[in-house]
This record gives sequence, C-alpha cells and structure tokens, in this order.
Amino acid sequence: MKFCDKCGNLMNVKTEFSAKFLYCRSCGNKTRLNEKLELSDTRKIEKKEVIVVEDEKEEFPVTQILCPKCGVIRDAYWTMQQTRGGDEPPTRFYQCKECSWRWREYS
Repeated sequence: MKFCDKCGNLMNVKTEFSAKFLYCRSCGNKTRLNEKLELSDTRKIEKKEVIVVEDEKEEFPVTQILCPKCGVIRDAYWTMQQTRGGDEPPTRFYQCKECSWRWREYS
C-alpha cells in the first residue's frame, strides 16, 4: 500500500497512455509508478457445510379464527414475528388449514 505524501490517504493505481500512476482521490496528487506492485488477498474463507433436513415437519400452533377466504371460523396455523420497531406489537401470521389461505394481522 502506498499513501499520499500530501494528505496521507490511500493511493490508487491509474493507467494513462500505457503509463501507470499512483493517484490520490482526495487531493489529486499524482506520481509515476516506477516499481512493481503485487496484489494479494490474505483473507481465509471457511467453507461451511449446509445440512438440509427434509424428514422433519415443523408444527405450528393452531387457533380458531375467521378465514377471510372461506368466510367462516376455521382452524388456522399461526406464528408471530417482529416486523416493525421494537416498541410496536408483533405481527401475527395465519394459514387456514382448509384452504391454505395466508394472511396477517397487525395489532
């Protein structure tokens, strides 16, 4: 890494007319690049194994509520999730067991 002599910011490599320069984006200082620069990446990327579970079926709690699609009170699965700010009440999501219609209810 090279830093600007005037302002101390990081210098970037810029090519003009097949010549390479070190250019400061902050103050505009430009100097000719006379040495060879080598770029390297020293980050270590860990590979993580992905496990897919297909046999387990997640069970949700059931309640009786008026289904907007069926128009009658039916059993429905429900979950809650905080979709707004922490000082707001959570959003309830429902899915009718008969017609599989999904809807949400804001408190």
